[in-house]
Amino acid sequence: MRDALLLAFFAVALPVMMWRPTWGALSWVWFGVFNPHRYAWGFAATAPFATGIFVATLIGALFSKEPKRLKGGAAAAVLLTFLTYTVFTTFFALVPDRAWDGLWTALKIQLGTLLVLTLIYRKDHVIALVWVIAASIGFYAIKGGIFTLVTLGQNRVYGPDGTYIADNNAFALATVISIPLWAYLYTQYRERRWFKWGIVAAIVLSTASAVGSHSRGAVVAIVAVAAFLWLKSRMKIVLGVLLVVAAIGAVAFMPESWEERMRTITDPQSEKSADSRLETWKMLLNVANDRPLTGGGFNLYAPWVYEKYSGNTDQAYAAHSIYFQVLGEHGWIAFSLYLLFWALVWRMCSQVARMSRDRPDRHWAYWLAQMLKVSLVAFLVGGAFLNLAYWDVPYYLFVAIAVTRTLLRSAEAASAEANNGELSGPGAEPESPLVPVNSAPLAAQASGKAERT
Repeated sequence: MRDALLLAFFAVALPVMMWRPTWGALSWVWFGVFNPHRYAWGFAATAPFATGIFVATLIGALFSKEPKRLKGGAAAAVLLTFLTYTVFTTFFALVPDRAWDGLWTALKIQLGTLLVLTLIYRKDHVIALVWVIAASIGFYAIKGGIFTLVTLGQNRVYGPDGTYIADNNAFALATVISIPLWAYLYTQYRERRWFKWGIVAAIVLSTASAVGSHSRGAVVAIVAVAAFLWLKSRMKIVLGVLLVVAAIGAVAFMPESWEERMRTITDPQSEKSADSRLETWKMLLNVANDRPLTGGGFNLYAPWVYEKYSGNTDQAYAAHSIYFQVLGEHGWIAFSLYLLFWALVWRMCSQVARMSRDRPDRHWAYWLAQMLKVSLVAFLVGGAFLNLAYWDVPYYLFVAIAVTRTLLRSAEAASAEANNGELSGPGAEPESPLVPVNSAPLAAQASGKAERT
């Protein structure tokens, strides 16, 4: 039944995607993050729905008259350079078969990201994108939060099978990243009672889900997010008290086994998994130093690679870090491009916040920039312990802020052009570089003051 419903949905949706490619772009995000086919048991579980969405959206983009423009400026250029460079490094991979598979997976994700970046172009598209990401992760996180409360945190919460976030640690980080997105949606819908309280419930249950995952990386990410919010807050005492109370409540609610696991954060030597991560990071660093231009290629985690680059013959683990993952797989140049890309995305958030801070009509953009920064803090800190360098959700955050900056810049350019048109009309005085464009109201105010004097 689920297979038939999913097939029927796509039979109707695909023509709509060709008619309105922006809907196809949002559907691509939904399918990639929510993974609805994981709830099917028959033919739909392996049907190429993602390919169908991409092709239908691409066809729609080719024939649609809607605006199409690759946004993102320098960040988009760096991302394209990084992707091109990973193609180059794959030709020199240590484990070629795995490397080409990894390249294909990464390219599918990033080509979809670039398609979404090109097609969405309005404010409502941006807010819809945030809704799709938050609700797709939130579906699983809310279930996980309810599960945590019902079981008193005795069992771990996992993500959907067969996805980037199936592991409890990765799913917990995805949940932490989604919480600031819910907070942003709260700022947009707080006047609507049912929306407001529904979003508050989603935040509470998502937090419970992240804690209930028993993920140490998630706890580190939560601490980093809390510290960032506290530093940015104007009410540090109130927020500090709330954070302390929340932390005490979480520790009191969760079982002893959870507390014991969290204690290993400060004593990593007590955990075998910590030793394996350190050994893997050492191996990846040695690969990058030995092959600084190419690294070892995607998915180089074979026993012989460990033996050659770390002296250990019985390990074949994943990278457990977005930073060491990129460094070991593609070398120092790609690693520099990767860091530069996220630095540019962060700067973009700062630019949007600066352009919209004192404009009530742009508060939607201001709060988006601020909350995306919080999500980025979660990703950049929590990702230090997970293999999520090519996971699509953080790149969709880049799409959201890139489109928003484009909208603000277009509005400012249109406003400046309108003002220049008024000044250059019939009978207008020549524009002076020393007089602001909107100086007429100021002059009238000054004249009024002089008369009153």
